[in-house]
Order: sequence, then C-alpha cells, then structure tokens
Amino acid sequence: MSDDPGEARTGLRDRLTDGLYGLGWTAVKKLPEPVARTLFRTIADQVWKRRGKSVLRLESNLARVVPGASPARLAELSKAGMRSYMRYWMESFRLPTWSPARIKASIEVADAHRLTDGLDTGRGVILALPHLGNWDLAGAWVTTDLQVPFTTVAERLKPETLYDRFVAYREGLGMEVLPHSGGAAFGTLARRLRAGGLICLVADRDLSASGVEVEFFGDTARMPAGPALLAQQTGALLLPVTLGYDETPVMKVRIHPPVETPESGSRTEKTSSMTQALADAFAVGIADHPEDWHMLQRLWLADLETREDRT
Repeated sequence: MSDDPGEARTGLRDRLTDGLYGLGWTAVKKLPEPVARTLFRTIADQVWKRRGKSVLRLESNLARVVPGASPARLAELSKAGMRSYMRYWMESFRLPTWSPARIKASIEVADAHRLTDGLDTGRGVILALPHLGNWDLAGAWVTTDLQVPFTTVAERLKPETLYDRFVAYREGLGMEVLPHSGGAAFGTLARRLRAGGLICLVADRDLSASGVEVEFFGDTARMPAGPALLAQQTGALLLPVTLGYDETPVMKVRIHPPVETPESGSRTEKTSSMTQALADAFAVGIADHPEDWHMLQRLWLADLETREDRT
C-alpha cells in the first residue's frame, strides 16, 4: 500500500467506482423492471436536484442546442436529460440478460436499408454516432437482429479493472472492442473495413490535437478525424446514425444518408468537409432529441478556453 495519502485516496476511489459498476451489472439485472426504472429515475432526480458540475455543464451545452430557451426550459431539459442518462445505465446493466426478441422489440430503425445495402456491396461500413440514447442497445440490435459482428473502440478507463468490465460487457453483446490508445486501433479498423466488415464509432467529441474543428450549433467544436480518414483510406461507406427516446419504451434510430468523400481537395480538406457533414447530421438528431444527448462535459472550444483562462 502506498504511503502517499493522495495515492491512497485515488486507489480507494478507483476501487469504489469499480465496485459500484460491478454491483450494477450483478444486482440491477435481477430487479423487477418496474423497480429498476423507478430506482434509476429517483437517482436521476436526486443528482439533478444537487445541481452539481455535470448538471450545470449539461444545461450550458443544452443552451447552445436550444438557443433562446428560458432558464426554466433549460432546467426542464436537464432534468429530462439526467433521466435519459440514467435510463442508459439501467438498460445497459440489464442488457446482457435480454433475449434477441426483447432487443428487437426495444428498438425501431429508420432507413436500415442504408446499412444492409452497404454491407451487401462488400465495401465495408462505418457507423458514426453521437452520445445519444443508448448506443450499446443499437449495437446489440446489429449483432442479434442483423446478426452482423462489428468492431468498436473503447477509451481506456481507470481503474483498469473497470475498463476490463466494459470490454467484457460489450464483447458479451457480440462486439469486438479495441483500446483507444496509440495508433494500433486505426490499422485494425482499416483491415476490418477492407475485409467488408462493419465498425461503429462514437464520434461527437475529440479534445486531442488531431481533432477536426467543426461548426456545431453556431460555434466551434472538435470532432475525431477517424471516421473520415478511414472512409478515405478504405473506400468504406460512412453513415451517420442518431438515436433518441420518445414517450414509448422503444428507442428510435435513424440511419442518415452516407457522407461522400469529396472528389477533389487535399486529405486534410476532405477530412474537414466529411467531419463537418457528420457534425451536421449529429446536430439534426440532437436538435430532435436534446434531452437524450448525454454530453456532461465541455465540448465547444470557447468553453475549453474559458476553463484554461481560470487555471
């Protein structure tokens, strides 16, 4: 055990975090569904009432998505947003126990032919989506109803045991999961696409130096270059996907028209144009379902600069 109190506190926090997620995947799936729904809605409301940093950041982000919204409207949206976020976790903890029939009944996909037709061509398909709704449920639909395996990328979480839990969870749903570290993932993704495979990438936030600047709800943000670069390098079809809930238990998914690779321009110019097209498609889905956009972190460059100015 470390003699450093800071390291000891960090280690304790990591073990607690890992233990709570482990409890979620073991205990929540055993609860009667109405009980689980009520429990997670109660948790969402309690978190929202505390008005912590995540809730305030969510409201700040939603203020860009719904310009002109009153403080009361933003509070209403953020409350619905926390309920949607907790619904994601409740469903995710229970998803490993759902049958293929239950998964199919829980999702409705518009324009699914864009995905299936693309796969039929053998050119490989990239699905790019924002942090909307429950992307794990959408992935489970792909692997169970379409019976198509796919590859995705997961951020390395701390503690490492928590990352391992997420990998095991998603692999249990039929996904191949690669760690988001270094450049090795890109090469593997490219090989999967050249073989006619499918990859799915959450692609609405990238704070790294390689992020592509895009205009997003009237201001500048950065999004990952990976989807556009992979499409250029492999010839794969690039499809934006958006998700959201309504008043029914069924999640709605929309597969948007493909983002085409420009015929002219440098690789940088093509990547910028394609990433902007993804951002525009994401904005349509987010504007339709603002309460289902689980963006509880800073995204726009102006917000990041404000934070840096205070440090």
